[in-house]
Order: sequence, then C-alpha cells, then structure tokens
Amino acid sequence: MGYSIAEKILLAHTDLKGIKPGEFIEARIDLALGNDITAPIAIEEFKKAGFARVFDRSKVVLVPDHFAPAKDLRSANQCKILADFAKEQKLTNYFEVGCMGVEHALLPEVGLTMPGDLIIGADSHTCTYGALGCYSTGIGSTDLARAYVDGKIWLKVPHSVKFVYKGKLDKWVGGKDLILSTIGKIGVDGAIYKVMEFAGPVIKSLNMDDRFAMSNMAIEAGGRAGIIEPDAVTRKFVSQFKRKGIFYKSDEDALYEKTYEWDVTKLEPQVACPHLPSNVKGVSELDGVSIDQVVIGSCTNGRISDLRVAARIIKGKAVKAGVRLIVIPATQKIYSQCVKEGLAEIFVKAGGVFETPSCGPCLGGHMGILAEGEVALATTNRNFLGRMGSPKSFVYLSNPAVAAASAITGKITHPEKI
Repeated sequence: MGYSIAEKILLAHTDLKGIKPGEFIEARIDLALGNDITAPIAIEEFKKAGFARVFDRSKVVLVPDHFAPAKDLRSANQCKILADFAKEQKLTNYFEVGCMGVEHALLPEVGLTMPGDLIIGADSHTCTYGALGCYSTGIGSTDLARAYVDGKIWLKVPHSVKFVYKGKLDKWVGGKDLILSTIGKIGVDGAIYKVMEFAGPVIKSLNMDDRFAMSNMAIEAGGRAGIIEPDAVTRKFVSQFKRKGIFYKSDEDALYEKTYEWDVTKLEPQVACPHLPSNVKGVSELDGVSIDQVVIGSCTNGRISDLRVAARIIKGKAVKAGVRLIVIPATQKIYSQCVKEGLAEIFVKAGGVFETPSCGPCLGGHMGILAEGEVALATTNRNFLGRMGSPKSFVYLSNPAVAAASAITGKITHPEKI
C-alpha cells in the first residue's frame, strides 16, 4: 500500500522505515512558531526546565500579531516577553511591529514555509501552510517548549481524507467558499484529527491565496492539517526564494479513510451563519440580513488578492451610513502594496478605515470589538459565540467580495448586485 502526501512528509522526518495511521512517532521539525499569546507560556516552561539555548535559532519563529501593536499593559508585557527572548537567544526570525504581520500570512511571504516541511505552531491555524504541500499543524504551548529543546515532537500519524472538487467556479466564488461549503457538508467534527487533502481540477485552478484560505480553515472541521499537492502554481510561488522545498505527491494506491467528490459548478458564494463555521448557507438565502460592521482581513482573507477584489467592488461607492468597514491587510508588505496601488485610498474614501497589520477583532482582540446585539460580517475563520466581543453579538463569515458588497448596502449582499 502506498502513502499519502502527509504520510510521506512525516516519514521523511523520522528515522523509521515505515509508518501507518494511528502510530505515535517522534519527528524532526523544520520550524517552530509562536505568537504573543502562546509563546510566553512556552518560553516560561523552557526556562523553568533549566534550558539555556534553543535547538536552532533560525528555526524558532516569534510573531507578535494577536494584540499588537499592544492594546493594553497586559498585551504589552506579553509582547515584551517575546522581544526579550528573541534577543537572549539571538533568534533570526523575530518580527517586530513595523515588519511583522499576521503570522500565517507572514511566514509564507518571507519564504519560511516550503513544500515538504514539517511545521508546528502554537496556534490552531498553523494548518494554513499545507497549501504549499507541507505538513503543518497546531500544537500546545508546552509542546512548543519541548520543541525548543531538541527540535522534535511526538505526533500521532493521522488518517487522511481526500476531497475532490470538479467543475468550474463562478466569478465570485473562490477558496473561502469551497472550504465553507465543505465544512457545511461534513460539520465542525467531520475531520477530527484527520488530514484533509484537497484535490481535483478546481483546486489546481486556484491561485495560492485561495489555497491558503482553504488550508487555513481545515481546523474548523477538526482537521489536523489541510494539504494541497504542490504543482506549477506552488513552484511559481516558491521560485522567489532560495530554498524550494521538496515536492511530495500521494501515491495512486495511497489509503484514504474516505473520499468526497463534488461538482461545484453551481456553487454560489457561501456564508457561515452564527454561531458555527458549519452553519453555512448560500448568500442568496441571507439577502437582507442587516449588519453593523464588516471586517476584511485576517490570516484567511487579508492577502493582496483579497483586498484587490474588495477594493474593485467598493471603488467609487460609499459604505452604508451606520456601518463600520474595517480593513486590515495581513502583513506590512501587503499594507505597502495597498498604498502603492491606491487600494487604501479607495477604502478610506468610501468611509472605511485602513488598519495596521494585526489579528485585530478576529479573536475579540482589538480594533473592532462587537457590542451586545451587534452583527458583523467578516472574512475571518471563526464565528463562535462571543468570538468578536459580546456573547450577545452575531458573526457571519464570507469571502471578501461578499463582505465588500455588504458594506455598501448595509446588509448581506451578493456582489453581482453591486
């Protein structure tokens, strides 16, 4: 029996001759990521255990992005722990405000994530990098502390589930809609501790940003990783970097726990309704739902192509009176590109605000917390009860085109109506 792409990557990071789902393995990692919420705990445990040096100062990455720039004294202290540790350890990859961004958009942008890598991060959306054909997964802070010591981690080899998408996508439908539709079909527990392998002609037609959006939300179905087999699109993306990675492919006789096949030709833009990412409906079913706030950004949909789509819809129009439009580019580079292309001006002229790179309101952090009874439409990845603020607020999730259109009308709207 052959191996899936995930199994090949895991096996390559051990000294074993073979592996199978359900087995526990000790694997070497290529990168260990932490942020301003999770890394301080790992750093404390690392020091408490008496260790002086991390295993490799180039493979430990720290990104203060959740509450940065610091929103209060507590968050300032959290960020300072990262800054001090990076200085003590002489870390190569510490990203301060001014050069940082939302971690899962930043790392691929600077070439730290490559096909074939095994990447761990103390953040559940570390699965984002699977879009490049690597095995990346979220872990706990104490697991991160252990990885600091010797660059290894214990993992259980997951079963793989294959998702094959056929047909041709509508103009306003992309990776975000595919993954929302998928979660809507299988549920938030439909892939618990499984590798979600996305395949088929529709996936091959997606650009890299749409692929990142899909892999990013694998965790919302319980997935351990969300992997896309690397191809010409991947090769073009990594060609800008010195390191190119290893392009693994699943064997034809690889064993999958289950395979789904869907024709998505008639799929319309999808919207996840409160309070689960699986509570998905087509945008036309929600026509007329009033909103108070629109957020365009996050590690899911804060990349340059996302902001270009939103700006194209909003250009020359105005945000509906009484609606707050908050646009947060995912990295400093994307921020600069938006300024250069005039996108930032489009959002501001329309009556929106253009913020510095940060996770912002996605996790109820800052720069857009919801009050009791308020309704938000966001391009983020979670809409759990109280996710963006008050437990009596309501969060809908959509792609950037739907979000932009809805900011103009003040209600959830299909972009074709603008």
